[in-house]
Amino acid sequence: MLSIIWQKSSYSGSGDENACVELAAVGGTIRLRESDDPDVVLTTTPAQLSEFLRGVRAGRFDHLG
Repeated sequence: MLSIIWQKSSYSGSGDENACVELAAVGGTIRLRESDDPDVVLTTTPAQLSEFLRGVRAGRFDHLG
């Protein structure tokens, strides 16, 4: 079984009430999951994640909230 090291933001707390997004780099891909639902994992590439984050910062998804 593949051992994945998940990382979360240093801004996240350490208790069970502090659900957050966790990231892991695995073989050229980026995996994302929510700490409170770790069985659901999204996989993307570094380039796609970078483009998504640029869109978030530019406000391209503001209409969804």
